[in-house]
Amino acid sequence: MNSSLSDQLPSAFFPASTPANLTRADFGPDFRWGASAAAYQTEGAWKTHGKGRSIWDDFTDRSGRISRNEDGRVAADFYHRYETDLNLARSLGMSAFRFSVSWPRVLPEGTGAINRHGLGFYDRLVDACLARGLEPWLTLYHWDLPSALQARGGWTNRQVVGWLSEYAEVMARHLGDRVQHWMVLNEPMVFVGAGHLLGLHAPGRRSLGAFLGAAHHAALAQAEGGRALRALLPASARIGTTFSCSQLTPRTPGNARDEAATRRTDALLNRFFVEPTLGLGYPLAELPLVAWLLQRYHKSGDEQLLKFDFDFWGIQNYTREVARAAPWLPPHWAALVPAKQRGVPTTDMGWEVCPESIYHMLRQYAAYPGAPQLVITESGSAFPDELLPGRVPDAARRAYLQAAIGQVRRAQLEGVDVGGYFAWSLTDNFEWAQGYAPRFGLIHVDYETQQRTIKDSGLWYREFLGGAPPKAGRVKVAGEASAAQ
Repeated sequence: MNSSLSDQLPSAFFPASTPANLTRADFGPDFRWGASAAAYQTEGAWKTHGKGRSIWDDFTDRSGRISRNEDGRVAADFYHRYETDLNLARSLGMSAFRFSVSWPRVLPEGTGAINRHGLGFYDRLVDACLARGLEPWLTLYHWDLPSALQARGGWTNRQVVGWLSEYAEVMARHLGDRVQHWMVLNEPMVFVGAGHLLGLHAPGRRSLGAFLGAAHHAALAQAEGGRALRALLPASARIGTTFSCSQLTPRTPGNARDEAATRRTDALLNRFFVEPTLGLGYPLAELPLVAWLLQRYHKSGDEQLLKFDFDFWGIQNYTREVARAAPWLPPHWAALVPAKQRGVPTTDMGWEVCPESIYHMLRQYAAYPGAPQLVITESGSAFPDELLPGRVPDAARRAYLQAAIGQVRRAQLEGVDVGGYFAWSLTDNFEWAQGYAPRFGLIHVDYETQQRTIKDSGLWYREFLGGAPPKAGRVKVAGEASAAQ
């Protein structure tokens, strides 16, 4: 940990508003505690047992797109080591595990013929969760669109709404008897924005038109996917979707242009995919250029198709952002001021250390009339790890985890209905365009040997949750027989 961050730990991680001396019991007996993972980031086995290619397989093949030209072909090898990792999750006291299904592992061409080997993997994974007392929380789409569908336009093709619904039906029919918690999309603003406007993520497009088309189709698919699940799942199943979000503040409070830029940015980043589900439509009053351009993709009756009564929203917050007026930057005429320019502590991702942002975003989403229960489906921080013999002393990550959980309780105490907290992530993994350098995991992964080592943050989480205490240190991962030592 660098000295500048260490010097600022008390104020950066623990604002005065953080409740003190919390215990697991303070959150109530029905509160879910877990960690999250995603298929492409962890599974590896990129062409094993009939799996089709995804847009991330294609994107990582293109030199210069990923830091150090890394890829997810092996990643954390979760496909072969899932039992080890689930044993670790349970030993840390977790009651739930959130994962995503690889669409091309189940439907190699995106539609049509089912790959029984791929579906069988998720059969085994769900059964392994249940055998360990871990509730499986399943995300349908965490960014790995089948390449075969990208060849047909991907998210810019309105047919993607039907493609995703077909995929949702396959999974509901096969796992609906055992999975009670479902999420349709993971962070749609990220995968349409970084993938279709900025070109930073797969499929690597840089087009305002592609972005708006993909965004509208993702919003339609979000609702239609929910309807497809609800038609087939038991009445007891709970259906949600997840949203990326950041607390937004103006660079100069009181400055009219910066305040307006903040409202525009909030409309695009935090409200764009939420409000249509409630029947409010897109927040286009703040985004007039977007409103004009979006007309080419919008059809009569879409307002009703965008609506869906989700049982919960997954809230995924990592930082706060500061906005300033920038009239030369369409479509929202605002720019974000990088954290490093503001002189604040940052993570390895360059994000401001601001766990209090979680509280503010929980309050913002809970304020909507008709808002469902909120669940923190991702929350974490990337800091440099030092692997010592049998230990990873990650004080900064541990402090962030403690502070973030405190901010969730703060929102609860003010009446916000929060039903769970999932740390990102269970293990270190492939961090998209940043490759393997940023580490978010509660469990360290040596990518050369696939050795697992529980970090101090993971040991603190275990203590907080009252998990069965494994010995700190490395964990055998030979085959599937290993567990925490």
